[in-house]
Amino acid sequence: MMRALVDPPDVIPLHRQCELLGLPRSTYYYVPTPPKEGDIALCHMLDRLYTDHPYYGVERMTDALRKKGIAVGPKRVRRLLRLMGLEAVYPKPRTSIPNPGHRLFPYLLRGKTISQVNEVWATDITYIPLGRRGFAYLMAVMDWYSRYVISWQLSNTMEAMWCAEVLKDALLHGSPEIHNSDQGSQFTSDVYTSVLEDAGVAISMDGRGRWMDNVFIERLWRTVKYEDVYLRGYDSLWEAEAGLGRYFAFYNEGRGHQALERYTPGEIWRGEATLLDSRNQKGGA
Repeated sequence: MMRALVDPPDVIPLHRQCELLGLPRSTYYYVPTPPKEGDIALCHMLDRLYTDHPYYGVERMTDALRKKGIAVGPKRVRRLLRLMGLEAVYPKPRTSIPNPGHRLFPYLLRGKTISQVNEVWATDITYIPLGRRGFAYLMAVMDWYSRYVISWQLSNTMEAMWCAEVLKDALLHGSPEIHNSDQGSQFTSDVYTSVLEDAGVAISMDGRGRWMDNVFIERLWRTVKYEDVYLRGYDSLWEAEAGLGRYFAFYNEGRGHQALERYTPGEIWRGEATLLDSRNQKGGA
């Protein structure tokens, strides 16, 4: 996506444009090789297995595929999991790989009871299968208390600039006291954290390997996949954007949540309903 921001080098030399964007020239010139069709089908199967069993490692993933009649070895499974950015042990995509040169921030929600909207926002990125065409990444910003999805976007890359644009879109609708994310390089980048600091938002980050620190958005991903993505089987980025747009409208305004006393996220977000019990809104232990 940042590559598209580079103009023809008629006025500003190409190397200077890349410097200003923080884009390595090697990245600008790189043309990715699309995955093979057989690999794409396996990636989609691995995504379903991972959604159900995030604690499965390479060997158990391989065994599960073989039980389905898929002739596959652990080397291929390991390669595809790396391509997708998935890692076992805890249910978090390896989109959360930290950059050694970026700042990390403490987790601010431990034991904290969130009792109102715009007190805490959470964000994350997940893998979305796109039929035979491959896959995309979905990022969302969600209000922790109401579960309202404030902003979301799909992309075929996970660049920090894209993540910052999704965040800026969310900030058009309000501003939280605290913003929580994982330690992924997109969220620790200056491009992203400067948006939060300029808005006066406190930055909170999950402890490494602690998926429970951002549990509500993890639950959102599972809900989105089982109630929409896997049922619809989107074949293109444009089709997925249209379909997810309809789903998130339903999720926010038409889907009552048990944890919200059967109110919709939109009703809580706008203050049209009040929760009697806020125990389910507490941060990680």
